[in-house]
Amino acid sequence: MATTSLNESLPRGAVRAGLAIAILLLVAAAAAFLYATERARDVRRAAATRVTISARACEPGEITVAAGRHAFEIVNASERAVEWEILDGVMVIEERENIAPGFSQTLTARLEPGDYAITCGLLSNPRGKLHVLAATGAATREKPDLAAFIGALAEYKVFLASQARDFTQAADALAGAVKAGDLDKARTLYLPAQAAYARLAPVAPLFSDLDTSIDAPAAYFEKREADPAFVGLHRIAHGLFNPAGADGLAPVADRLTSDAATLQTRIHDLRVTPQGMIGGGAAALDRLTAGDPGQAGDPSELEARLSGVRKVYDLLRPIAAKTQAELASTIDGDFNRLDKTISNQASAGAADAGMSKDAAALAADLSRLRDGMELN
Repeated sequence: MATTSLNESLPRGAVRAGLAIAILLLVAAAAAFLYATERARDVRRAAATRVTISARACEPGEITVAAGRHAFEIVNASERAVEWEILDGVMVIEERENIAPGFSQTLTARLEPGDYAITCGLLSNPRGKLHVLAATGAATREKPDLAAFIGALAEYKVFLASQARDFTQAADALAGAVKAGDLDKARTLYLPAQAAYARLAPVAPLFSDLDTSIDAPAAYFEKREADPAFVGLHRIAHGLFNPAGADGLAPVADRLTSDAATLQTRIHDLRVTPQGMIGGGAAALDRLTAGDPGQAGDPSELEARLSGVRKVYDLLRPIAAKTQAELASTIDGDFNRLDKTISNQASAGAADAGMSKDAAALAADLSRLRDGMELN
């Protein structure tokens, strides 16, 4: 016996009308979703504290907020790419780097009560102040239990001590060649020293004073290469690979060995946390995504930087995989893609256009992992 479908039993006009209604409902639902999303973004933007960076200062230069989670919209009104950081002493709490002229970026941080410093563009600019008041009438969220991370933290501290020792030895060798006037030898020793330091990148926010002295590029200073505050690895590289900058390297070499020795001593007392490890790893990759003039260098330096970030992830992955298995798998793929991109760049002997994109994807997923593990 022949059967008749429901569509066949209805008039064609009714079927078409039903289909049109379904499409209209779908479009309306999509429009409502987009409207709600934009409204949520508008609310977040409205709730954010706007900070405008000019050539020499921040506006406002002094900010007061309540403890807890807070957003800041950083607007670059200067003519250079700039960075904005929240500092607790020499430790960077949160940061946004390489904000292009005329653009803005949003930073969200969970802040404890206290007084903090804020950087305002160039490292030579005066710092601003951030006052965080104790929250009233609201319960504070308990911090995550760190017991599960004890083994990873202990192993990472051993790794950091080893890398700091390697950097000190490499810096000493580089400085010795520079002071002996053997610039050819110094040129061969520069990249090993730079790579040794790059593996420490995820914890560089914990010693921002030394990081500025050791690894800040010329573009971060008012007078660039001629600025007296421009020292460290990039100043030595400017002298070694640019004949016009070869004068006056001996004092810079002495400063580098002194900073390296201080770092090796200080590394043992760093207060390393899981959120700092992941956040620092993401920040280290962010330096590669916006064409940072001091971080777009030789593939060996990029590989070293990535290996430092990978060490962080490898230690925390077994914990992350228990609750964030899908994201952990995504991050595995991110690392593999960035590995291949850097390898292709080394083979081609030229910058790979995909590096910034791949580094940005990995940095974003590491930040998602930190949020998903409630480590922010």
